[in-house]
Amino acid sequence: MDAPEAEVPIDESLIERLVAEQHPDLAGPVRIVDNGWDNTIARLGDDRCVRMPRRAVAAPLIEHEIRWLPRLASRLNVPVPAAQRVGEPGLGYPWRWVICPWLEGRALTEVPVAERVDTARDLGRFLGPLHSVAPADAPRNPVRGTPLGATAPRLEQRLAHPGVPDRGHLRRLWEVGFTVPPHTGRGRWLHGDVHPGNLLVGETDARLSAVIDFGDLTAGDPASDLAVAWLAFDAEGRAAFRESAAPWHPPRARGWVRARAWAVVLGLAFLTRNDDDSRMHAIGVHAMEQLLAETP
Repeated sequence: MDAPEAEVPIDESLIERLVAEQHPDLAGPVRIVDNGWDNTIARLGDDRCVRMPRRAVAAPLIEHEIRWLPRLASRLNVPVPAAQRVGEPGLGYPWRWVICPWLEGRALTEVPVAERVDTARDLGRFLGPLHSVAPADAPRNPVRGTPLGATAPRLEQRLAHPGVPDRGHLRRLWEVGFTVPPHTGRGRWLHGDVHPGNLLVGETDARLSAVIDFGDLTAGDPASDLAVAWLAFDAEGRAAFRESAAPWHPPRARGWVRARAWAVVLGLAFLTRNDDDSRMHAIGVHAMEQLLAETP
């Protein structure tokens, strides 16, 4: 479906006035670069970014980023959009907002899949430290990091979508993941939405330069993050990803079996979305190709 309409109008003039009023030392020209599902993204000067929720449902998500992402950033080896300043409601705008560093790079969606091996290695080394034990009051997310059984209704709904290839094979992959023991112990920190659109790489190479969009930051089973192995990479890239993540996620660990089942659920979500973003649909097409080559 198409991205929902903004519940509050946001334009460059509003952003400039809010910044000038609340953070006058950072005041400067603003250019909106994206109106996403949840946030409006604007470039502030040359080296900063403003992120503003455009729907009420997104306001708690940015609060999670405000509270937790600066704490996590210090242990990560790749830049993330941790808030440098926090903006308050004002001028008719009702929610808190953030000023972050502007993170350079191009989305991994622009890089051919066969050229993503370096990204895979870097991402494994990024996610391992991220997947540390989370505190008891970490944010909860009803659709990420959950026990795999909670995804069953979404799986069946998406499998029923026209154009889904070899439903039986995909269901069997999910069932194999469901039958292995679930994640136990305390929840681990998760990005929550790891896919090629949220991974930035260099302009002239495929080295990971930033990981963005932590709105789904949560705690739970890291298998849902590891599903990116099928969403972003081919067999060679997956092998590199698993090797670099091995100190935190051993190759024979059951989490990888659950991760493949998560890739079925998430890959179908990209495949069956009905908006006009061909890049996101292409992630689903790629995931199906990779999963259907797997033996249940």
